[in-house]
Amino acid sequence: MSITAPRGFRAAGVTAGLKTSGGMDMALVVSDGPEYASANVFTSNRCKANPVLWSQEIVKDGVVRAVVLNSGGANCYTGAEGFQTTHAVAEKVAGGLGVGAVDVVVCSTGLIGLKNPRDALLHGVDRCLASLSYDGGGDAARAIMTTDTVSKQVVVEGSGWSIGGMAKGAGMLAPGLATMLVVLATDAKVDAATADRALRASTRVSFDRLDSDGCMSTNDTVTLMANGASGITPTEDDFTEALTKACTDLAMQLLADAEGADHEIAITVLNAASEDDAVTVGRSVARSNLFKAAVFGKDPNWGRVLASIGTTDAIFDPADLDVAMNGVWVCRGSEPDADPATVDLSDREVTVTIDLKSGTERGTVWTNDLTHAYVHENSAYSS
Repeated sequence: MSITAPRGFRAAGVTAGLKTSGGMDMALVVSDGPEYASANVFTSNRCKANPVLWSQEIVKDGVVRAVVLNSGGANCYTGAEGFQTTHAVAEKVAGGLGVGAVDVVVCSTGLIGLKNPRDALLHGVDRCLASLSYDGGGDAARAIMTTDTVSKQVVVEGSGWSIGGMAKGAGMLAPGLATMLVVLATDAKVDAATADRALRASTRVSFDRLDSDGCMSTNDTVTLMANGASGITPTEDDFTEALTKACTDLAMQLLADAEGADHEIAITVLNAASEDDAVTVGRSVARSNLFKAAVFGKDPNWGRVLASIGTTDAIFDPADLDVAMNGVWVCRGSEPDADPATVDLSDREVTVTIDLKSGTERGTVWTNDLTHAYVHENSAYSS
């Protein structure tokens, strides 16, 4: 199960010497074609890292032949030298593959303000090029980990074609995208325009609904490469469905590995006037530190849910809201209903259901609880 499951993709993960831990810290994913269609989504943070500034320009033609990624340093706010380092890495990859640097996406993750040593990166590229294989997906997925405790990989099978993917992310998980690096590969015959529509539709209901800690990164990148090696052209609906399945699977893996989390929480808003209202309400609850701390303490404090709903501009009657936790309707008509003591929060998975009674739309946002371990992890981050 890896990024190289689809035909015609090679990958590698190596140690370049960027991480103080000495672990693997550089990865390369290469498409062997025969086609090189691509779609990409980047962070909506106005403060963007150098690799994002590079990559968002070079993907405008819808062609990507390789993605090179490093952990151990975000290469963000490192000045002109940092951008030149990104360019040099792309050139090094391109030279080794015999392609143009403008067809190489560059991704970095780690601490902001840390200058990645260019010589180490270029040496890492050489090692990646020498290690490329059709079985290299697992190493690539491990090489992009930072505070992740496990690698994240997925394969979704179509009818004679497939999608493989890998992701990293464990903290700063918030829209747009949730903080992460994601590479997706498919051997389906999909043109760039179709791939772009499918990717945006998929990320909208997966990564964009993941709101672990309300903190948006500077480096978010999701890249999809389609090489057509299967010779099969799926319908756009079929491809989008498979891609959404892959993105959702990876998003749930990110959520399960969120820094210090004891609970994964799915907040589903029903009967909203619009999908946007449903997501807005779900996101407001997901970002309530009071609510998240209550779940950590196994306290079904539904009052904190109502308080969060009230901060939004969604359409609802404040005097007629229903809330359930793990299937127990603790609040109906904005009044106490079932005894909160009957809500069992001992399992890792928690569901919150909110009925706005204002329409027919719905949406789900995923988050996790706020724990002592999260504070500890983010008070002394190191690579």
